[in-house]
Amino acid sequence: MKNTQEKNLKNDNLAAIGIGAMIVFIALILVAAVAAAVIIQTAEKLQQNAQSTGDDTTDEMSGKVQVLNVFVNDNENFEVYFRLAAGSDDTADVDILWQIFCDDGAAGMDRLAGDFADGAVTPLDGTAAVTTIDAGTGYRTTIDGDDGAGNDCGPNALFANNVKATLYLHVVGGGTTYDVLKVNDDSVGSVVV
Repeated sequence: MKNTQEKNLKNDNLAAIGIGAMIVFIALILVAAVAAAVIIQTAEKLQQNAQSTGDDTTDEMSGKVQVLNVFVNDNENFEVYFRLAAGSDDTADVDILWQIFCDDGAAGMDRLAGDFADGAVTPLDGTAAVTTIDAGTGYRTTIDGDDGAGNDCGPNALFANNVKATLYLHVVGGGTTYDVLKVNDDSVGSVVV
């Protein structure tokens, strides 16, 4: 009989060890599950941040105006030939803003600003003026270089003062383009470098 009792005690010890091992195993599974959830959540957050940054960069780069050329329109105005950058969405003329900064020839700065709705925006194919600029199409518009209130960055003033002007084109919700304007000849139709 003594032999049977020892055998039962031995079996009881083995059962206790098995339950302990199962508890450790379940604890490891729970820790692994929590760690996996944290890793998945972190990866998802990083992916969302990367997507947001990519979208912002795309808007910044593709929502821009490319200046094709600038000409002297008259003594006060520039004729700007442009198109939207590749990948841009169609844009309203009021959403394309311009600024011109120039040396006034007397150690000061002149600043002019407006939007493309200030002048008629016409496609280069000669069709009628538009209010929505389509991607992939060339356009032209006139930018007033003299506001009549003492700020004069027009072709005649740039040529007479032998100074350069900086033209900034901003797309609302998009990017900014700038171009340096140097007038070597202020006659109508001359190319502005």
